[in-house]
Amino acid sequence: MLTKKLLPVQSFLFLVSRRLGHLARQQYDVIVVGGGHAGTEAAAAAARVGAKTLLVTQKIHTIGALSCNPSLGGVGKGHLVREIDALDGLCGRAGDRAGIHFSILNRRKGPAVWGPRAQLDRQRYREFIQSELLSTPRLTVLEGSVEELHITEPNPEEPGHHRVTGICLAGGGCPISASSVVLTTGTFLSGSLFMGQTTSPGGRIGDAPSSAGLSQTLRERLGLRIGRLRTGTPPRIVKESVDFPLAQPHPPDSHPTPFSFMNTHTHCKPEEQLPCYLTYTTPGVEKVVRETLHLNCHIQQDSKGPRYCPSIESRVMRFPGRSHQVWLEPEGVTSDLLYPQGLSMTMPPDVQLRLIREIPALHRAEIHTPGYGVQYDFVCPTQLSPTLQVKSTQGLFLAGQINGTTGYEEAAAQGLWAGVNAARWALSMPLVALSRTESYIGVLIDDLVSRGVTEPYRMFTSRAEFRTSLRPDNADLRLTMKGFEVGCVSSVRYQQAMRVKNSLQDAMAALEALALSTASCRKKLPDICVSENKNGILTGMELLQYKDMSFEMLASVFPEYLSSYMEFSQRLKIEAVYKPHCDLNKKEIERIQKEENMSLPQDIDYLSLPVSLSQEVREILDRVRPSTLGSATRLEGITPAAVVSLFNYVQVAGRKKRVTHRNQQDQKEERGEELRERNASLPQ
Repeated sequence: MLTKKLLPVQSFLFLVSRRLGHLARQQYDVIVVGGGHAGTEAAAAAARVGAKTLLVTQKIHTIGALSCNPSLGGVGKGHLVREIDALDGLCGRAGDRAGIHFSILNRRKGPAVWGPRAQLDRQRYREFIQSELLSTPRLTVLEGSVEELHITEPNPEEPGHHRVTGICLAGGGCPISASSVVLTTGTFLSGSLFMGQTTSPGGRIGDAPSSAGLSQTLRERLGLRIGRLRTGTPPRIVKESVDFPLAQPHPPDSHPTPFSFMNTHTHCKPEEQLPCYLTYTTPGVEKVVRETLHLNCHIQQDSKGPRYCPSIESRVMRFPGRSHQVWLEPEGVTSDLLYPQGLSMTMPPDVQLRLIREIPALHRAEIHTPGYGVQYDFVCPTQLSPTLQVKSTQGLFLAGQINGTTGYEEAAAQGLWAGVNAARWALSMPLVALSRTESYIGVLIDDLVSRGVTEPYRMFTSRAEFRTSLRPDNADLRLTMKGFEVGCVSSVRYQQAMRVKNSLQDAMAALEALALSTASCRKKLPDICVSENKNGILTGMELLQYKDMSFEMLASVFPEYLSSYMEFSQRLKIEAVYKPHCDLNKKEIERIQKEENMSLPQDIDYLSLPVSLSQEVREILDRVRPSTLGSATRLEGITPAAVVSLFNYVQVAGRKKRVTHRNQQDQKEERGEELRERNASLPQ
């Protein structure tokens, strides 16, 4: 692990060694463009697979920088971090090293949708990522800006397919050749920064955008459809200027849960964690926003911003009269700054200060760095294959915000898989895809390449139809073995995952072998309210499905069978609880596939559908009004889980309608019979 004292020296050696390596070799297997979350994961993954890899980034000292919020994970996003780690990626271990506030979100619901999350120390995170890249064999890092891609004309035998052969750096110099290239340009592709009515080129404050030639190559030479998206960041607030007693403190979990399957604990001790604080916007905030909209050119642009992490201006305009949450999050152990999550804004700096001070806890706040907006080009991701290779260009892979996503976790997940496939392409190995039935990464990629995006894509658990089996706790069982097969997982991690897999299988076999009568259960486990079983017999797995039953309790009754598996007590409990749900979930999906041609009634009031469907899904269905269930599944924004809910609703509504129709028919027949009897009784 790099220490703070050694970091400057190591960084210098890092730069010198990597530049010398570049001068010695101008031919690589894989070139990765961009040193953000997607780029670092792509470069490290490609090198692990065995490819000679070059990472090109504008500034080496910003590799691993947390450009926006100082946090990792969350609901849906935490699943991605665990899966990246299961595939031997970097960000999970980096989060464990840099975390200063660990918590599991969504605990009120089941473990399948828990969201592992951590506030991060920006400096520690960057140091860890840079030290990992420095120690990665076959990986060279070069500081520079890519001017354009080298592309061959389509092969006559394969019309319509270009092939990438390398890159050309800005400022001249010899071309650098490679068999495959991964573009992870983030917000830098033709990026523009906005603050008030001021606009300047850039992908991040203090950093220039990528070369215009790169965007031009994608648009004109390769004929790719390019769109425009926007995002933003809040101002950074001086910690000493905040009135914390006027905000609600939120402590971290007393026992931090690490992201990485290779870690049993986090670097940060429980007593060293820092709290976050919650406060709310006021009517004064809305007043400032409305009075200054004419000074805010970013919010008036046509480009789409993130729906689920909008600016405060967008929130005020969309939800007038509401109070909005603002989380005050620490930026590091020694940092004197706070990150106000929920206050992304692009108004002039003096207006930002006015707005901030309308919040009671921030009434004396001082701004260290103003917030700003970013607009950038992205490639419509339906032009990619499930391997993240551009369909029309062999050897060219895209990952991260260039594919229309938002968030560190989504970018890192794409980067890792693009790096794996770029390396396999360069080494003449078959490309591989992840199914949405086996991972959230598969869900993410499938959503992008099959549905595309009209706004920045963010991962949610509701997007996965198999979420009861795609849990954070079992990502290693689902992916580590596959990662070892494709070459991106080390033998050390593979052996650890196999040990866990075999131990869990043995433990579950032992639980299934335990067969107790209901009477015996009540006698041995008097604190558990055991219900009658149709067979009168309960297995250990069935007993673990009871809410108040823990593996520890069961092991205390049967130590000779279960005591050796105490290490996996929580995982076994979760496996037992979700077993029937997983079986039911799979049957529902199979039913959906068979009923794809089922007609949807055209008089459905979609806006009044059950609460199991989000407002976004209802609005899409109401606007498009699909004719069949199959056509509903192909609508952008309609998740597989939403299709399941829609299917069940239509089936129930159809049954009710049939029952009502039969009742009406019965009533008509009864009235007709009464009329016939009355007519028969009349004098003839």
